[in-house]
Amino acid sequence: MTPRIHRFLLALLSLLLIAGGATAQDAAPPKVTVAAAYSDELTQDAVLIGRGTAVDKADIVARVSGFVEEVLVADGQPVKTGDVLFRIEDDVYAATLAARKADLGQAEANRDLAELDLQRKQELFDRQVGSAADRDIALANEQVAVAQVEIAKAAIRQAQLDVDYTQVIAPFDGRIGRVEVSVGELVGPSSEALVNIVRVAPIYVEFSVSERQFLSFLERAGLTQQELVSMDSPERVFAILPNGDELQEPGAIVFVDNRIDPTTGTITIRAEFPNERELIIDGSFLNVRIEAAEPTSVILIPQASVQRDQRGDFVLVVGQQQTVEQRYVTLGRQVETAIVVVDGIREGETVIVEGLQRVRPGVPVDAVLAGTPVQE
Repeated sequence: MTPRIHRFLLALLSLLLIAGGATAQDAAPPKVTVAAAYSDELTQDAVLIGRGTAVDKADIVARVSGFVEEVLVADGQPVKTGDVLFRIEDDVYAATLAARKADLGQAEANRDLAELDLQRKQELFDRQVGSAADRDIALANEQVAVAQVEIAKAAIRQAQLDVDYTQVIAPFDGRIGRVEVSVGELVGPSSEALVNIVRVAPIYVEFSVSERQFLSFLERAGLTQQELVSMDSPERVFAILPNGDELQEPGAIVFVDNRIDPTTGTITIRAEFPNERELIIDGSFLNVRIEAAEPTSVILIPQASVQRDQRGDFVLVVGQQQTVEQRYVTLGRQVETAIVVVDGIREGETVIVEGLQRVRPGVPVDAVLAGTPVQE
């Protein structure tokens, strides 16, 4: 055997020994760390996007024409029901009211005179001295006079309303916006709004939930839609402000829409909050957290065990034969480092949390429970 052939055989033998050693090493199951799915009592909640909506809001418009005589409020001022916000010159309306009252006096005098005439004509007719025609004419005149009195009274009510409308008052408690007019400006029913007013407390927050979420809630609570808004809400509703702070004062559900929006598949729900600190503002966007009245039992697994592909979320489960199984799961909310499993995992089943990159479905593994030292 030549030295060259001898060296070739030695190299070939070395490669075979290395390959044999690698095969033996690959045959050992890979070590992975697993954790068991466990159950716990958890107060379920859901966070949704909501919007503040005032219970009452209105643009205040002058109901009679005239020049603004007084502006009695400042921008952004809180007001009470009945507070006078503006005064419009009332001289013309007061004079009209006086004239209408005089018209009433004249109409009442004419009515009294017509009643006396009718009485005399009736007496003459009863004694067969007067004619029926005279009596009928007197009766018609008396009825016309009575109608004129009612017309005069209606004119007084209209004139009084015009006088009253020269004082523009707040229709409800709230806070006004920017005053849009000044003293001496001519205003009227066709003019722009003098100011707007918004009731700040209590306040509504409107939000939408999917049809599935809504029906699940009704079934779980054992309520109809009408019962949901006609009693104290069995679930608590909290407002989370844009800065992340959650109001401690819970709200109550006061309205559920009567139909599902076909474009979004959601239904609108309205909750009312006391808003004592006036931190919820009309038109503001904020989050709403709905918290279940009682805790429920749920299954949790470490979030580190969850992977995702085109089909959805899945975990790798180690079965009784120490082999890996890919299991697609439906997940719920995150709880610190764990996550709720709605469907796909039973309590006690073990999922891989470390070593995921070293295994694939169907292969055996050497599973070590999380927290147990791994022997190298």
